Amino acid sequence: MTIEVANESGVGVDEVALGSVARYALNHMGINALAELSILLVDVPTMTELHVKWMDEPGPTDVMSFPMDELDTARRPDESGPGPALLGDVVLCPDVAAEQAAGAGHSLDDELHLLTVHGVLHLLGYDHAEPAEERAMFRLQNELLDAWREERARHDRDERGHAADSAVLGTVGLVAGDGAEPAPPSTDDGPRPGTAP
Repeated sequence: MTIEVANESGVGVDEVALGSVARYALNHMGINALAELSILLVDVPTMTELHVKWMDEPGPTDVMSFPMDELDTARRPDESGPGPALLGDVVLCPDVAAEQAAGAGHSLDDELHLLTVHGVLHLLGYDHAEPAEERAMFRLQNELLDAWREERARHDRDERGHAADSAVLGTVGLVAGDGAEPAPPSTDDGPRPGTAP
């Protein structure tokens, strides 16, 4: 699966994490491994222009999705044939997302992760125009985010553990390799004959 992230917004974001959460969502949804996705981060004037042009609504928005017309989302990953080539584009506006993050009491990164999954689900045909659709989409969105965050936290813990192990093993190696003879291993088989216990 190919996911390209292009940041034209002027706001520094964790692009690797955006690609990671999108990949997790697509994999979980069973999307063909040959699929391609583009994530574009834009500034407020660009998002405003897109919002007016494509949604006929004023001002900027946080996320927009532009699916490719020829995408067959019902195609299973194990079916023969090349599968879908291009899912479409998810366009994010970090400046709008930052305002929403502040209002929600979480970080910009958290908001962008949420919006990325939201945009991916729109590409896959999910919508929230009706209350039942909204409940289903937002439930799935939250499940995907929670599972990705849990997996990411587990990975981070493992990485910290490996780093700590390497630091300890590196220190032991330096002590043993500093020119001094390493101490012989000790064995305690109990008191030696002729010694007091």
